[in-house]
Amino acid sequence: MALELFVGIDLGSTTTKAVFIDDKGQIMGRGITNSRSNYHLACQVAKEEGEINTRFKILKDSILKKSEHKELTELAMSWLTAMFALRHHQKQLQALGEECLRLLCNSNWAGEHLVIYEKAIARIFATLDVSSEDLFMPGTVAQRDFFRVLAATQFLRQAETEVKTDNRLIFDRLVGLFDKAIIVIENKSFSTNFAEYLNYAATRTTQRDEFKSQEDAITEAVNEARDFQIKIINTVGTGYGRLTLPFQKEQIRSEILCHGFGAHAMFPNTRTVLDIGGQDTKAIQVDNNGIVTSFQMNDRCAAGCGRYLGYTADEMNMGVHQLGPMAMLSKRPARINSTCTVFAGAELRERLALGEKREDILAGLHRAIILRAMALLARSGGVISEFTFTGGVAKNEAAVSALKQLIKENYGEIAMNISSDSIYTGALGASLYSLRDRAS
Repeated sequence: MALELFVGIDLGSTTTKAVFIDDKGQIMGRGITNSRSNYHLACQVAKEEGEINTRFKILKDSILKKSEHKELTELAMSWLTAMFALRHHQKQLQALGEECLRLLCNSNWAGEHLVIYEKAIARIFATLDVSSEDLFMPGTVAQRDFFRVLAATQFLRQAETEVKTDNRLIFDRLVGLFDKAIIVIENKSFSTNFAEYLNYAATRTTQRDEFKSQEDAITEAVNEARDFQIKIINTVGTGYGRLTLPFQKEQIRSEILCHGFGAHAMFPNTRTVLDIGGQDTKAIQVDNNGIVTSFQMNDRCAAGCGRYLGYTADEMNMGVHQLGPMAMLSKRPARINSTCTVFAGAELRERLALGEKREDILAGLHRAIILRAMALLARSGGVISEFTFTGGVAKNEAAVSALKQLIKENYGEIAMNISSDSIYTGALGASLYSLRDRAS
């Protein structure tokens, strides 16, 4: 008997998300990947990741039924998940190394010069393969990062070591090879080898002494999860790139409808929703059924959105995840008049040259972004309790702090919801429309 599921796909400008629900609306799995130039592939990978997540839920439920030790089961699942992610990562690393070597062989480099770089690339990826073991131990954060981010960090660090060891190597040439190769690898799917990865994870996990008493239960549950039949009944797509999705017209819903519906599903008392994504900002009012009654959307440019924060991080040679914590250190936030992406670089460089502190610039920047969002909220009908903040920027503590302050100043004490899974709000709404369409 197959498990019948309904899927929602949110194809955003930065990330593509998938949510799988059953016929009761219960979330069975989630998947996320970075959006590529190939939107069809991003959709495919997000769905594959969502199915993997679903199978791991089935796996956990199965082990719990076969074992009396709940705490040991939780520990076993953390190892199974980590070892699965490790194997997936290693396969991508292997392909990336092979692509770098292929690019080298097709280059116009010749003789000893070519051999020097081939050996350096081989050493780099041999080191990355070994060091990835530590990255994917249970509880480590690496499992939540995209392959491009992890691979780039590892490669650049090791490339620097190679250049210091052999002065015949040029760092920029090694980086150039990586930049070309990662584009090719990102446009391939590595999620289809589920059985191989799961078998590897099961072997690595059951070899550990603490799980010897559960070896039979784990092996049996792994076999069930691997072979379990999943049937997709219906799929609905939404998001910035929704019109590029390979779906029928009736399987497409607007971002506004899906974010409103998804926020209502997560927090049933929600009446106002603010979503700040990579490319746009949406202020949405919903009724007690999650149906949109009013909205405003900043869709002319990426000013004040996630893309702008990404550009700022690049200008300051920081990771996007570092912006919020640094902004929170500010004692005197700068007054930022513009969040225009076009002029961002010049303004940032000018302020830094004048001696302004990075944390003060960032604090002012976050406040300016939220001020733009507040203007959209006002035009959509204001903020009505309960208020739900969604999108990738909802994970930025400086943005959340600025929003709470401005909401309180303008609307008083308002109940505010932020879910750790807020990035999936649009995909959740799409999955619920998928279920509703089937029911009707």
